[in-house]
Amino acid sequence: MRNSPLKTLLLTFLLLTLFLFRGWSRQIQTDDLPVRGLAIAAPQKEGVDRFVDFMDNGLAPRGVNVLVLRVDYNYAYESHPELRNEEVLSKSDVRKIVASAARHGIKLVPQINLLGHQSWASSLGNLLREYPEFDETPHVEIPENYEWPNEDGLYCKSYCPLHPEVHGVVFDLVDEILTVFEADAFHAGMDEVFYIGDDKCPRCGGRDKAELFAGEVSEIRNHLNLQGKKLWIWGDRLIDGKTTGIGMWEASMNNTHRAIDMIPKDVVICDWHYERPDQTPVMFAMKGFDVISCSWRKPEVGLMQVEDMLRYRAYQTNEMRGRFKGVMLTVWSGAASFLDGLESYEGLDSEDQVENVEEPWVTFVNLFGEKVPQVKN
Repeated sequence: MRNSPLKTLLLTFLLLTLFLFRGWSRQIQTDDLPVRGLAIAAPQKEGVDRFVDFMDNGLAPRGVNVLVLRVDYNYAYESHPELRNEEVLSKSDVRKIVASAARHGIKLVPQINLLGHQSWASSLGNLLREYPEFDETPHVEIPENYEWPNEDGLYCKSYCPLHPEVHGVVFDLVDEILTVFEADAFHAGMDEVFYIGDDKCPRCGGRDKAELFAGEVSEIRNHLNLQGKKLWIWGDRLIDGKTTGIGMWEASMNNTHRAIDMIPKDVVICDWHYERPDQTPVMFAMKGFDVISCSWRKPEVGLMQVEDMLRYRAYQTNEMRGRFKGVMLTVWSGAASFLDGLESYEGLDSEDQVENVEEPWVTFVNLFGEKVPQVKN
């Protein structure tokens, strides 16, 4: 009976159906994956109403239930007004976003980039501009015309995790943003940290980079845990880039990967892979972490991550399956640029919507389906 022709025929039919109709993943219901997320920059002040409309009529009907908002310094912080951008979101602006999320059961996870990403190209970030003493590598100057690669190995600056005053400042921001967004989780970024444990740092020089990274993750996690809130981070620094062959961007080549065995297991890992659906979610789950697979511009990668997540949840032990939380699309432009692209794409006739175009809005439509009119009660 085990090898009956009927059973073989049925199995073949199912596999062919899966292969030929990969668009099936568009029809996934929220219950199939606990997390169906979008990570994107918070809108600029003038774009709040448009973004709320997108939440109401673009995210909610598609069953998107997690929204990671990259806020950074785009908020009118009262604790440290010196760190605000020139144009920022007010409390009333944020309340509009919070109200939409509450209407539709969308979990808000605000993000401020901590540790790494304290500069970009030729621009120093607000934190190190106002508090230069926090700089891990003050001897590395920001060039007027940035190029990569460069002699200093400068991608983005980091703050020194052992500076005695840095957490007093950043935790003020974290607490304030969690309050205004009424959130029970915070995303600290912590991806692509190339500067850590610099030899010239009087505090970090000569220390184990994995221990430094783990110490910073634990410091942030412990601060949040006292408030009953969770820490989310990107997972790349916890992957061995050399052994896996994944390399220096989506994994670590500066030995921070060993921190995976040094940090609390209740940290949520957002595992981003943009070129291939690397199978690292299995590693994170086997280490005891909840994990979310994250895609970007390549629709086929996002779809394969959906398929993988469903398979992980179907064919694992009871202890493992609940750690595979779902998928999230990441967007690295501004919110307005993404919405412009999405609206333009959705305005095309179906035959003109080329599904393999490498744009995040195409991945979005492939993952979460075509626009569905909001049903009014």
